[in-house]
Amino acid sequence: MNVALTESAANRIKKQLASRGKGVGLRVGVKKSGCSGYAYVLDYADQPGPDDTLFESHGATVVVARDHLPILNGLTVDFQREGLNEAFKFINPNVKAECGCGESFAV
Repeated sequence: MNVALTESAANRIKKQLASRGKGVGLRVGVKKSGCSGYAYVLDYADQPGPDDTLFESHGATVVVARDHLPILNGLTVDFQREGLNEAFKFINPNVKAECGCGESFAV
């Protein structure tokens, strides 16, 4: 099992954690949502739980609950700026389809 960060995403996570003054990494998960089935859920993790798996890339940590790993295995999280917009982007080899608005996906 693996979840990775691009250097850009790792830098963003480290910057946000420094700004918050606490936390071990970015928590990435999924929830049932939208027209395609799942949506990504992001939060900053202050402490990993007993059912969490930690992945490290470029000096930053991603925290994933074990029950989300089958959907997120192989995921790469990127951070991109496009004009005035900036956001985390997800490259997930498990995704079979995405909704037209890009808010949800199917595996």
